[in-house]
Amino acid sequence: MKKFYALLAREVRSYFHSPIAYVVLVFFLFISGINFAGFVVPYMNQRPMDVSAEFLFFNWFLFWLPFVLIFPLITMRLFAEEFRQGTIEPLMTAPVRDVQVVLAKFFGAYVFYIALWIPTLLYWVILQKITAQAAPTSSGQFWGPYLILLFLGMFYISIGCFTSVLTTNQIIAAVVSFVAIAVLFLVGLIQFVLLDVSSGMRDALGYFSAIEHVGTYSRGIIDTRPMIFYLSMTAFMLALTYQAFQSRKWRL
Repeated sequence: MKKFYALLAREVRSYFHSPIAYVVLVFFLFISGINFAGFVVPYMNQRPMDVSAEFLFFNWFLFWLPFVLIFPLITMRLFAEEFRQGTIEPLMTAPVRDVQVVLAKFFGAYVFYIALWIPTLLYWVILQKITAQAAPTSSGQFWGPYLILLFLGMFYISIGCFTSVLTTNQIIAAVVSFVAIAVLFLVGLIQFVLLDVSSGMRDALGYFSAIEHVGTYSRGIIDTRPMIFYLSMTAFMLALTYQAFQSRKWRL
């Protein structure tokens, strides 16, 4: 396990030493800050609140725009860059198992993903200073969306891991990852766009809808079904990544 933790620490350090990581961080916080300052705060000032500030923040399109884009940028270099530069070979011959390599890559990206969200907690401190009232109306409404985004992030990062292990080109890995995540995201939008969808189909689509899951958790409703779904799909994608990694390893 010590070797796995050393490998994980290497992956985490590689993120925080990478200029691209800070570009992603600035981009994410800039767009989410515009969302908060340009939509949430003005909405609260102009009319009586029928929904919580957390619901407004996590369910506006300016929130989803950077959210969908960050995963290809976070994960595109995980395996692709290592294969392109040839640095994957020392890693393959190191005294660590292939599954540990895959998990270290995954959790390294996941740690950086969590780090992206930590500064957003300051938004609610600022809101409390401005309004002189506690930002969250309940702990469930405040922590609920952060909780489901942790599970959703796991799934999307695992998709990025899989696309990155398939190629030596970071751009291709990013594009394929973005297309896969965008398709999954758009599938969840069908229930909101098509009016003649049956109730059964609407419920089925809602099971895959990231927007509906975040909206539900933003209301303080903690449903375990999305958690189980995202955990299961994450394990499935990591299993595919492991198999693809082993396949490429034997071809080198």
